Amino acid sequence: MQAKDSNPPDGGYGWVVVVSAFMVMGLTAAVLKTFGLFFVELQQHFDELASTTSWITSVTIAIFHLGAPVASSLCVRYTHRAVVITGGLLAFSGMALGFLGLSMVWMYATTGFLQGLGISFSWTPAISIVSHYFSKKRALANAIASAGECAFAFTFGPFFQWLISQYGWKGALLIIGGIQLNICVCGVLMRPLASSCLLEGSHSETETPPGNGASRTDKEDESPITHKTFNWMLVKRPEFVLYAVFGILAAMSFFVPPLFLVPLSYSLGIDESWTASLLSILAMVDFAGRLLCGWYANLHVTKTVHLLTMTITLISTSLMLLPLANNYLSLAIFTGFYGFFFGTTVAVHITVLADVVGMPDFDSALGLFMLIRSAGGFVGPPLAGLIVDMAGDYRAGFYMAGATLVLSAGFLVTLDQFQQRKERGSQTNTKPEKSTLPYPSLHPLKLQNRRYQEHEVVV
Repeated sequence: MQAKDSNPPDGGYGWVVVVSAFMVMGLTAAVLKTFGLFFVELQQHFDELASTTSWITSVTIAIFHLGAPVASSLCVRYTHRAVVITGGLLAFSGMALGFLGLSMVWMYATTGFLQGLGISFSWTPAISIVSHYFSKKRALANAIASAGECAFAFTFGPFFQWLISQYGWKGALLIIGGIQLNICVCGVLMRPLASSCLLEGSHSETETPPGNGASRTDKEDESPITHKTFNWMLVKRPEFVLYAVFGILAAMSFFVPPLFLVPLSYSLGIDESWTASLLSILAMVDFAGRLLCGWYANLHVTKTVHLLTMTITLISTSLMLLPLANNYLSLAIFTGFYGFFFGTTVAVHITVLADVVGMPDFDSALGLFMLIRSAGGFVGPPLAGLIVDMAGDYRAGFYMAGATLVLSAGFLVTLDQFQQRKERGSQTNTKPEKSTLPYPSLHPLKLQNRRYQEHEVVV
């Protein structure tokens, strides 16, 4: 029984949690992805500039990332279930209050701030609790959960357009907010694990021995207090810093291709209807990439950090080749390669983070990683836009994204080398102890008695 309590279930009810996380990904990240369909409607209603209207999405993205450490801290202090339910209520409030449409500032505060905070409080604990429920199958579980973003984004596009045409942008916001209340239902299904499970048996020695009548609740209360607080000291760990720098550089690149893909297709003279199909292709191959990479990672044939390095290298290669496209067919092929390898990267990068910091600090690490990574998301698109303006060609943005990803892969290689040296150092330090203490498990008196018996046999 003790072993069962000290290890993640790796299945069973964990798959219910995965399905719940799949739904949460779709009701948060996919809504954020397709919110651009409201852009023209909001701009015309308030008679504002495009730059002014775009701040709604910018505020949402900013709060989504900035709220991640707060969400992680609340998960550590309370439960993932409570934070997800709170996030669902906040997301609904943002859309429902946005329905009033009082002013552009009002939209910043509602569909921007409240919606962003709701997404942060839902997305962060949902992806976190999946990693707690799984160990050996963690990569596959994370891949399936993250695929909800692609599946919902593929259907939300035409669905949101239909809502706007039937009920106007205000009515559409209210209906979407009601749909987002299902996040609360998903949160209820995210049953908390015992503290010993969350730490994967790292302090199982402190648990009450079986047979003394202690309940599971008692064991939760006896868990160390150090894991009930947010661990800001992760920024002092070299392996986390290396992975965070990788996250910054990767985020600088990931937001660029979707931004310039449509303008590039227009510059090639491709029709608007065909251009829209590129986004559908991107979503489908992204979905396939996440599932296939999650399945492959679950085989444990390749170390996850090595797999992530390979996928990043392949993404950068596809981005470098994409500007060579000169018609719809070639552009669709390169877009498919990029989308597939992007999906494979998303499928394993959270798993690699868990491997780097360990599960006891995973909640804190996820919040800090999201916060630090946001810097790349903010810098990347403006920097790519500046390069495009200077070059006068949208292709330059893709070259910039590919080069940045190559640089990020270098930090993954450095991280892997650092971890290998650390492992070799720990093995070297344990060798002298084994040679000087041949029977560490024996009591000194027992060891003395054994030597006396051996002496009698020789005599």
